[in-house]
Amino acid sequence: MIKLVVFASGNGSNALNLAGYFKQHPLISFTTIYCNNPNAGIISKAKENGLGCRVFTKEEWKDGTIQSELDFLKTDFIVLAGFLWLVPESLVESYNNRIINIHPSLLPKYGGKGMYGMAVHNAVVSAGESESGITIHLVNKEYDKGAILFQTSTPITKDDTPESVAHKIHDLEYAYFPKTVEDYILNSEYTKIKIGA
Repeated sequence: MIKLVVFASGNGSNALNLAGYFKQHPLISFTTIYCNNPNAGIISKAKENGLGCRVFTKEEWKDGTIQSELDFLKTDFIVLAGFLWLVPESLVESYNNRIINIHPSLLPKYGGKGMYGMAVHNAVVSAGESESGITIHLVNKEYDKGAILFQTSTPITKDDTPESVAHKIHDLEYAYFPKTVEDYILNSEYTKIKIGA
């Protein structure tokens, strides 16, 4: 089995969607959720859904504790689902092309440090954009700069508010994130070597 770990910082709706999608998967095992926010909604939701959730500190993130745990768990792929901290270079290098992130805009627009959640949707509406969307991409050493795996868009009208845009983006995330993650993992050279395909 290919072992998948998900990192989240907030309510975790995308993390739960991924967990449900991979629950009965024949090749990919959703193992646990890592959370850097002790007040995040995902913590109680994970418990309610019978999922493991490890809450960790910034010190553990930076000193290699989390990377050591991931290695011990024999983690194959990492998915960031609303996770807000920059990934340490050592982790990026160890899991090269095996860390996937979702961003709520059509990158390279509205990416970078501080651009997440409602900050993105506010910026999109303020700029009068005619569309927005989601970008699923690999993670490198910079915020939102890794190779793009998938993008899809939704129209933005003059009547849209940041809140209505957020709803549209959430629908896209729910519809496309799990399948894109699955397709990337199953078609990666890493997976083909591991399962002997």
